[in-house]
Formats: sequence, C-alpha cells, structure tokens
Amino acid sequence: MVRDLRIAKRDEDIGYYAGYIGSSYMLGRALTSVLWGMVADRFGRKPVVLLGTLSVVVFNTLFGLSTSFWMAITTRFLLGSLSGILGPIRAYAAEVCRVEYQTLGVSIVSTAWGLGLIIGPALGGFLAQPAEKYPQIFNKDSLFGRFPYFLPCLCISIYAIGVTISCLWLPETLHKHNAESREGSYSNGDIEYDSHDSGLIGGNKNGGQKDPTCNGNLLKNWPLMSSIIVYCVFQLHDMAYTEIFSLWAVTDRKHGGLSFSSDNVGQVLAISGLGLLIFQLLLYPMIEKILGPINVSRLAAVLSLPLLASYPYIAVLSGVVLSFVINCASMLKNVLSVTITTGLFILQNNAVTQKQRGAASGLALTSQSLFKAVGPAGGGALFSWAQKRVDSTFLPGDQMVFLILNIVELAGLLMTFKPFLTIPSN
Repeated sequence: MVRDLRIAKRDEDIGYYAGYIGSSYMLGRALTSVLWGMVADRFGRKPVVLLGTLSVVVFNTLFGLSTSFWMAITTRFLLGSLSGILGPIRAYAAEVCRVEYQTLGVSIVSTAWGLGLIIGPALGGFLAQPAEKYPQIFNKDSLFGRFPYFLPCLCISIYAIGVTISCLWLPETLHKHNAESREGSYSNGDIEYDSHDSGLIGGNKNGGQKDPTCNGNLLKNWPLMSSIIVYCVFQLHDMAYTEIFSLWAVTDRKHGGLSFSSDNVGQVLAISGLGLLIFQLLLYPMIEKILGPINVSRLAAVLSLPLLASYPYIAVLSGVVLSFVINCASMLKNVLSVTITTGLFILQNNAVTQKQRGAASGLALTSQSLFKAVGPAGGGALFSWAQKRVDSTFLPGDQMVFLILNIVELAGLLMTFKPFLTIPSN
C-alpha cells in the first residue's frame, strides 16, 4: 500500500512508512484496552465483542479505500481504539469451559490470534492489486483497479459481518445472580457461575480459599504483572518479526532477500497457518498437560533462537529447496510464537478472579499494544537501516536484523525464570 500511495521516495524507505501504519492500530488499542476490559467486567463480554466486530466491518473497509497516508493511519487507529475484542474473548474462553478443557479453550484463542496474523497477510498477498493479477476479472478502471487493496479488506469486512451475526447467539458468561445459584447452571441462554468461585484455570487447591494475590489492585498483583511484562517482550519480538519477514521475503536477492512475489508470501503464510492450527488443537493441550504452561513457553523460546539465526542462510538457497525450507521454517516459527503466547495467557488468567479477569486482560492488552506499536515501526526501521549496510563486513544486512530479533527473544526467555516471573499459587 505504501508503494501505491507514493509516500516513500526510495524503496528502502517503504518499510519505514509501513511500520507506522501497522503501529497506529496498536497505539489505538493501547489507549482503550483497559476501558474495554472494565466495560466487559461491568456489562458483560458479549456487548464488547459485538461492538468490536462491528468496528472491523466499518473501519477495515475504509482502510481499503484509503487515498492518503494519513487516512490509512487514521482508519487503523480508530479500528484499534474500538476493537476491544481480544481481552473479553480471553476471559470468555476461560469461563465457558470446564476446568479440564480450559487449557484447550485458551489455546484456541491464541491459535485464532496467530492464524489472523498469518491468514491476514496471506489473504492480502493473494487478493491485493487484483486488476494487475487478474485482469480478466477486474478492470483497471473499476473500483478494485483504483483501490488496489480494497478487495482483501472487503473480504475481511464481509467475514466480520458474518461473525457479528453469529455472535448474537453467543451466551454471556458474566451473569449477576444470587449466591445460592450453583456453578454451571444455565438460565435464559446465559452461562452462570458461582459468585464465590475463583474461576481459576486448574482449580483452587487451597480448600476453596481464594489466593490473596488475586484480589485488590491489579498493579500490585506481581504474578499477573510479571507475566504481562514477559508477554509484552515476546509480543514486541513477534510483531517486529511479522513485519520484517514480509519485507525480507519480497526484497531482491542481491539485498539478502528471497525475491518472492506477494503470491509467494501468501502461500508461505497460508501453509504456516495450517500447521499452526493442527499443532495448537491436537498437540499443545497434551504437551501443556505434561510440562505445564511456563515450561512449554521456555522450550519454545529456546528453539526459536537457532531457528531465527538460520534465516540469513536460507536466503542462499533457491528453487524447490528454498520453497520447502522457508515453508517449514515459517511454520515452525509461528507455532513456537503462539505456543509462548498461550502459556503466558494461562498464567495471566490464573492470577486473577473472574470479576477481575476482563480488567486484567485489558491491562495486558494495553501493555502489549504499546510494545506492539513499537514492533512494526521498529521492525520496519530496522530493516530499512539494514538494507543500507548490505555490504558491511560486520553482520551485513539481514544478519544484523535477525541477530537483534534473537536478542529480544533471549531477553524474554531469561525473564521467564525466578526471581522475575512469579507463578500463581493456584
């Protein structure tokens, strides 16, 4: 989009402007996530989810019709500000499932989030600039010819309309009722919970007593805050990686890239999404049950380090070998990233009671959104800087990029150990 809006004067500056467009969404979400979490705790999860899906319909469509850099930034910022979905959905997943299935519920949320990061760019790669790719279907003088990126945005908006309609039948999990109501009872399509239930994943091991760390000021709840901080570091890494990977894949080979077309990038991301879906639904719950959420996250972070270090050397491959290796590497990297996210989701849900879960998720989203706002802009700027030093004798081009990504990943890994990270007692 940056290239078609004719903002960047040089190709090396495209990543710089693309990063700001990506960051505007996260900035908007950072400013409003706590508010939406509080609204979800006060009025229920369902209204916030419905408003969020409606905002996607409106502002995602307007984003595809952007005619200037500032219109693109504004529509993305407003979309982020009104999209308070993820926090309530994370709370909803923990509340709607029985104890033995709550890990799977939280895993599905992180899987859906990870698939969005993969399928979104893949859809954009296949459907962007349709008048150039499919001239037999789309005329250059048509709406899709004048707005080259409107088609993928329109498809997502139509999908969001279907999601909004389906959410009308979504049962509410936050239900106000008398203390004598029993846990798990149902009334008028709403899912009710015992008002004395702590609502912690994995159950309460203190004879029905709530963990004292789960009450009061969330900012003083160190098990929650430490898991949020670690989560933010990994999210900074993941957003920077997502931005850099697409830019690196389409960069010319003489600059250390893969010389992929947008269709090639879309294919790689689509295959990654399929592998991610299979792993999270079938394998992650079993592995988490054996190792626990924090050990799974640590293992995934350790495996990510050598994988990222190998990326600069993948660029020297070609043909079928390159396609096979990059598909496997991208799939594995996305699986590891979402595995880390899922483990930290579980820790955050374990650290608070149900009545605080929406606000806690909002606080986590605000914090991570600030880091995610830095991620695309920082990743784009880092990649643009690296492109200007491809002939350097010390870590030229993409080698420096992936080294810095690994440093951030290593920092997140070290923070998962004591004395920094505190595991909730429940």
